[in-house]
Amino acid sequence: MYSKKERIDLNSLIAPAFRGVHSSIDDYTHFWLSGGRGSTKSSFISIEIILGIMRNPDANAVVLRKVGRHLRDSVFAQLEWAAEKLGVSDIWEFKPSVPEMIYKNTGQKIIFRGADKPQKLKSTKVTHGYIRYIWYEETDEFAGMREIRMINQSLMRGGENYTVFYSFNPPPYRWSWINDETQRRRADTLVHRSTYLDVPRGWLGEQFFLEAEYLKKLHYERYQNEYLGIVTGAGGEIFDNLDIRPITDEEIGAFDNIRCGIDFGYAADPFVYLACYLHNNKLFIFDEIYARGMTNSRAAEEICRRGFAGRMITCDSAEPKSINDLRSFGLRVRAARKGPDSVEHGIRFLQGLDKIVIDPNRCKNTAREFSHYELKRGRDGEFISAYPDKDNHSIDAARYAIEDSITKKRARVINRKDLGV
Repeated sequence: MYSKKERIDLNSLIAPAFRGVHSSIDDYTHFWLSGGRGSTKSSFISIEIILGIMRNPDANAVVLRKVGRHLRDSVFAQLEWAAEKLGVSDIWEFKPSVPEMIYKNTGQKIIFRGADKPQKLKSTKVTHGYIRYIWYEETDEFAGMREIRMINQSLMRGGENYTVFYSFNPPPYRWSWINDETQRRRADTLVHRSTYLDVPRGWLGEQFFLEAEYLKKLHYERYQNEYLGIVTGAGGEIFDNLDIRPITDEEIGAFDNIRCGIDFGYAADPFVYLACYLHNNKLFIFDEIYARGMTNSRAAEEICRRGFAGRMITCDSAEPKSINDLRSFGLRVRAARKGPDSVEHGIRFLQGLDKIVIDPNRCKNTAREFSHYELKRGRDGEFISAYPDKDNHSIDAARYAIEDSITKKRARVINRKDLGV
């Protein structure tokens, strides 16, 4: 075994913010390491992988970027740096054209792969030991947890202990899948955030700090996201009053005036039914039917099965035939009145609520649409003051469900204007 590594002062290579992570490296399987520019998370991971392979003779590593052409100039160069800083470059073979790195003493490998086509990763094999270390660099570039789970299932085989690193700068959007994922908690997972402020000033150089301070003065929200790794929002989010959380059976049992709404769809657009409760300027959305290819008869069956058949349901008035169909199946339905600018008034009403509470387990599609809904963008990519008519089916259903309250508030506003108030 290599002995020089024992003389390396890791404090000179690992920033203070990561020393606790280093001491806990054997306590967890998944390490979600987020941070802004200059937080040294990639440097930390590269040190851990080099040391880990040299200390565990059966361990190999796979390092991933979403796009393969970015490997050589990013993670490959980063691991070369780690070997050089650890003083072990002479006992590693670097093959950038493959690309891979080989620990000469044992033949253990660090393999670099692009995830452009994740299914091809199933063929990733090592001749000695197993793949213990996996590193997803710029994890936010991946399509989501389904893609990552598929890759992990292909790579995490044949061993007992695994260490999986996910490094990323958090996107500003609150609805980004990776920002959602890091809110979840598993016993085998450590979530860690670091910033350049946790790094010795001399490691980054004075110019780095000057650039950070300049952006801080020029555009504070961008500074927060880019340098501090804070999820600030991109400025186009329409609903900043969302409370995405489970709604308990006890809460639902106390709802005494349930409102229901339907936005019709069949092929390209989904049929959406929502059950809501509006009270004390808070809207609770606790049940949904969200499906494509659903006939009106099947929709009526599903609504009846859920126990809300006796409730009045307000429907999209654009489909009178569908409304008549549902009425013939025994449902209490009526057409939404809509009217001029009803979409804008409805969305403004929803924005003005203290909270829109959505149960993500009972209403996952509704939670997704409300969370992702943002202003339109102009040709230059900047946001404009307009609401897009796409991916808003549950939002429309919610507007229909509480149309009476929206209409009453609008009437009060109009009356106050007429009175000159």
